[in-house]
Amino acid sequence: METMDIPSIFLIGFLILLFFIFINSIKVVPQRQAYIIERLGKYYTTLLAGFKIIIPFIDKVSYKHTLKEQAIDVASQTCITKDNISVEVDGILYLQVVDAKKASYGIDNYVFAAIQLAQTTMRSVIGKLELDKTFEERDSINSVIVEAVDKASDPWGVKVTRYEVKNIIPPQSIKDAMEKQMRAEREKRATIAQSEGTKQAKINVADGDKQELIARSEGEKQKRINEAVGRASEIEALATATATGLKQISEAIGHENGIEAVNLRIAEQYLQEFGKLAQINNTMIIPQNMNDISSMLATAMSVIDNTKKVVEK
Repeated sequence: METMDIPSIFLIGFLILLFFIFINSIKVVPQRQAYIIERLGKYYTTLLAGFKIIIPFIDKVSYKHTLKEQAIDVASQTCITKDNISVEVDGILYLQVVDAKKASYGIDNYVFAAIQLAQTTMRSVIGKLELDKTFEERDSINSVIVEAVDKASDPWGVKVTRYEVKNIIPPQSIKDAMEKQMRAEREKRATIAQSEGTKQAKINVADGDKQELIARSEGEKQKRINEAVGRASEIEALATATATGLKQISEAIGHENGIEAVNLRIAEQYLQEFGKLAQINNTMIIPQNMNDISSMLATAMSVIDNTKKVVEK
């Protein structure tokens, strides 16, 4: 086997070196990432997504940053509320690199710095609130932390988009007391609701009774009106009948033998009523002229004659 000469070896080595140099000069930057290039130890440029070529051994990729929004867990910490109660609070911080150069040279570790600043601000905000308010003021707590961290992170080339409080955990004794308070509040609301229902029921019953009395009085009123109308109609009908009867009697008296018929009728009525009186009473009053019925009839006929003369006039 023939041995390779020295020039051939150097040529092969040179080609291999050129290949490695070419490979190292090619940089493919993924989407939503940024590479910081330093030339001879000094910032040179920022490479964004795409196919890029650098000078090997002179240019160097010093930092790599993602430009996507990052969700960073903020560890639980102990905070003291305004009413001196210790609570455990944790959260999530959302931030995004908007300037890769500032994120590389503005601070050593922007993630660590943002977490520390969020925790410090959290302790400060919780210290201004009472325990009950910490559960109600989550939105305002989030806003204050975002504003504080975003303002401090502006020189770092980082934008804080939002912060969310995950858990606010008070001590077990406080949780037990809060649970008792909530239970008492629920019982109070239930009692109030029951009393309101009872009150409304009584009001409804009273209204029903009132409507019933009104309806009954209206019915009674209408009944009396109807009875009065009925009595008036009865009286009117009786008067009309009486007048008609008297008219017919007066007409009958004027006819032939009318006087004799009247005498006979009067005598019959007299005897019937006298007989009834004798049946009912033990003591009976006998008129002086009992034996002279004809004189009594003559007296009645004289009255009829006088009445007839008045009518004829």
